[in-house]
Amino acid sequence: MAKLYFRHGAMGSSKTANALMVEYNYYERGKHALLAKPKLDTRDGERVIKSRMGLSSSCIFVEELVRMKDEELRKYDCVIVDEAQFCKKSDIEFFVHIVDDLEIPVICYGLRTDFRREPFEGSLWLLAWADVIEELKTVCWCGRGASCNTRVSGGRIVKTGEQVMLGGDESYVSLCRKHYAEENLGPEGTAGCEK
Repeated sequence: MAKLYFRHGAMGSSKTANALMVEYNYYERGKHALLAKPKLDTRDGERVIKSRMGLSSSCIFVEELVRMKDEELRKYDCVIVDEAQFCKKSDIEFFVHIVDDLEIPVICYGLRTDFRREPFEGSLWLLAWADVIEELKTVCWCGRGASCNTRVSGGRIVKTGEQVMLGGDESYVSLCRKHYAEENLGPEGTAGCEK
């Protein structure tokens, strides 16, 4: 039976690398997985999913995926969506259709919350409707589990601003809840972010 998966984790938890490895596993077994990401995510170029460790693959946009006919989708054994936090409720409803009506598993990877610890629209509906919810772990500078995606600018934690600001290690760091609340970036003052 196909399922809708939501694999979430703070920044740096290897979500994209995991998505690319799953796609490769399907390929190795002679199966076809379809990779997709929201059009909003332009950091690595259009129609490319790239992990921080250098793995990459071509993909389509979620906006194209949701317009695909059932006959086209039936060519795939799995659908893998990266950066699913940027999806809309209607996108998640379409993923449910793929799982329930076409019996094709959909594996979504993304952040659970933003830098203010508030849910993204896509994550909210995945948390509500996913059959399987899994956390991919990463650690804070102190060694505790990190669950807070912390926006950093000029060596300081930023807790106001627009929900979406694309960036990587130069703009975000993962902290545990305690150090997020204390606004403590660690002994070096940036917990790995550029100043």
